Amino acid sequence: MTFTFRPLDPLKDAELLHAWVTHPKAAFWMMQDATLVDVERAYMDIAADEHHHALLGLQNGDPAFLMEKYDPAHRELVGLYEPLPGDVGMHFLTPATDTPVHGFTKAVITAVMAHLFEDPAVDRVVVEPDVSNKAVHALNEAVGFVAEREIQKPEKKALLSFCTREQFLAATGVSA
Repeated sequence: MTFTFRPLDPLKDAELLHAWVTHPKAAFWMMQDATLVDVERAYMDIAADEHHHALLGLQNGDPAFLMEKYDPAHRELVGLYEPLPGDVGMHFLTPATDTPVHGFTKAVITAVMAHLFEDPAVDRVVVEPDVSNKAVHALNEAVGFVAEREIQKPEKKALLSFCTREQFLAATGVSA
């Protein structure tokens, strides 16, 4: 599967995103009760933030998933771990579908990681999924993440995990 990326347009993409983030299968995204305006505002805030970026992953030119990257020294993990130069934080969301494609989500996380490591300044990817999100823990492990410890964020208990460029290559065979 081949994916491309484009910056998210908070206004043009809000309706699509709203359907994705409010779906019951996106419970870990914590936007279940968000209105369309809430989603627009949230992504307008991200678009205006120099330390947080949202991208749409495209398959054959069509939106296929959401990816966010952030600077953990300034967002999400401030005070919860000691960031290193070259760290980048990441979130991704594959939308719910009635016709799942085997291997799609693993292909998505692999493409997201490769995209992040295309930046030579990125040495390590940091994630903080909910401790109870077993499916994403397995996906993270499959692309080279190593869990370090549980941390308490304001909104959840999270599993702080890291993946270096070398760990990603060893796990996937994909060089970025």
